[in-house]
Amino acid sequence: MNLFTALFANPIMGLGGVLFCFIVGNLALSLFKDKLPRDGGRNFAFNGKLTAGRPRGAGVILILVFLAGCLLFIPYRLENLLYYLMVLCGMLSGYLDDCSTTPWNEYKKGAIDLAICLATAGTFLNFNPQLTTLSAFGYSFTLPPLVFLVIATAGLWVSINATNCSDGVDGLCGTLTCITLSFLGLWGAFNSMDKHILAMTLLMIVSILPYLWRNAEPCQMMMGDAGSRAFGLFIGIVILETGNILLYFPLCAVLFLDGFLGIVKVSLARFLKIRIMKNIRTPLHDHFRKNKDWSNGQTVMRFSILQIVLSLIVLMAS
Repeated sequence: MNLFTALFANPIMGLGGVLFCFIVGNLALSLFKDKLPRDGGRNFAFNGKLTAGRPRGAGVILILVFLAGCLLFIPYRLENLLYYLMVLCGMLSGYLDDCSTTPWNEYKKGAIDLAICLATAGTFLNFNPQLTTLSAFGYSFTLPPLVFLVIATAGLWVSINATNCSDGVDGLCGTLTCITLSFLGLWGAFNSMDKHILAMTLLMIVSILPYLWRNAEPCQMMMGDAGSRAFGLFIGIVILETGNILLYFPLCAVLFLDGFLGIVKVSLARFLKIRIMKNIRTPLHDHFRKNKDWSNGQTVMRFSILQIVLSLIVLMAS
């Protein structure tokens, strides 16, 4: 049985979905690049001013192509449609921020993220009450629904914001997202994950590839929050569908450490006056570029290699 037959209604639908997302994605990015808002530069990021003037918010194109591909080539069911709606909401919240002349307040963005994550976790719990488990080192136990809802909501919020914070080097966030989703897909294929989710995962990866072609240094356009927030939410959905949310930490380790350590550092300093990691610049990709003199290309390659090695260990140990 080939991959397209395993994941889609028939091989033609599978091949059509992949070609649609790749070809239409390329065409859409070329046609609408000049319609995107322009980046104003980032004051606090290392070399952040170098991005000023680049088209920003390409994620809106990627996600719309992905959603169109899913609607055209994956059979309809209510769970799928609700996930599409959540990913669309995540993309729109990021895109509206990308378009704003004044960046949104972080509390406003956090509240919107929380609402989207709660709706997504509730959707998952409603359709998959049997997958509310945690597993590690051969032990597994089922969580009460309300406890799982809280943990799943928090996990999705972490995934969105960690992925968003990792978007600061040409090609880094998109490459790590593709690696993470590829290994999640492999894990799912070996462990009987829902084939609709696996098909979505494949189409998401293919939808990102046309952007990565243009985002390799020197990049032609930037993904913006429209892409990174939707990517983070989708990664979280796939993690939930594995039936073990603890898989997030090894299979998304680099995204998590790169993006979320900075949130922890700032939050502890702001709310508890606890100052840690004083000599570590966050996000971590800025630390290695500024303090260790890594080039952008070295940062993307080395971060990617680390995630591949970690994911291979998890896959072989499962």
